[in-house]
Amino acid sequence: MWSADKWKDYEVIDTSDGEKLERWGKYTLVRPDPQVIWKTERKNPLWRNADASYKRSRSGGGSWSENRLPESWTVNYGTLRFLIKPMGFKHTGLFPEQAANWDWFSSLIKEADRPIKVLNLFAYTGGATVASAAAGASVCHVDASRGMVQQAKENARLSGLESAPIRYIVDDCKKFIEREIRRGNTYDGIIMDPPSYGRGPTGEVWKIEDNIDDFVALTERVLSREPLFFLLNSYTTGLSASTMKYIAETRLLKSRKGVCEADELGLPVKETGLVLPCGSSVRIAFKK
Repeated sequence: MWSADKWKDYEVIDTSDGEKLERWGKYTLVRPDPQVIWKTERKNPLWRNADASYKRSRSGGGSWSENRLPESWTVNYGTLRFLIKPMGFKHTGLFPEQAANWDWFSSLIKEADRPIKVLNLFAYTGGATVASAAAGASVCHVDASRGMVQQAKENARLSGLESAPIRYIVDDCKKFIEREIRRGNTYDGIIMDPPSYGRGPTGEVWKIEDNIDDFVALTERVLSREPLFFLLNSYTTGLSASTMKYIAETRLLKSRKGVCEADELGLPVKETGLVLPCGSSVRIAFKK
């Protein structure tokens, strides 16, 4: 498992009965987590005294209760700084387990000793975008949500990267890739963090199990002649790391050399010393 264990401004304090108790900077939150199927004793008093708890509604969705949070605040990861903003669907605007991946591809970018172009697809609020830019890459950030792209710009500004070579695109990722193919544009690194399910701007249905193989095959056509890396993330429980590895290898390593690895991502849990699983990733480090 790849564990994001270098955080200072974030930690999972405890987990039990479908929920996790977290610290984001100086604020504590209780949020649902489908991976937490165990019912361990909740000894930590912060379970009862968290600054906010997200409770699901029987009719769907949910809301924050016991809310003593500001509208937003910031947390740091090394030199990177991110806006945390609790949303109506339990998210906070950042997936902290992805720090394990940020460290991996940042090292590759820094060691490449050449200009690196990165394409970040389904890029959300730009955690990977900011990490790539901070490592020295030029980045194309693509997401269909204008609000998420605006928050990505704010994260870049907070990290001192407002003048970095980052291009922000509000668009459907598949349509953007198709246009890049026609334009002949290529990238040395590709990052993708697709949703399990979604709809495009004109009603197109995205279901990761049905679409990811074709999508990876499509993105292969925008890899440069000397690519550096490829990263695919998934939070879909039915899509294993091994399945994603099979797709990545068959689609991207037919005519290229590289090391392909797949594993779960995780976050250390303070109370137990164990690691909370948080989805899976497949990584390819290409070789010349």
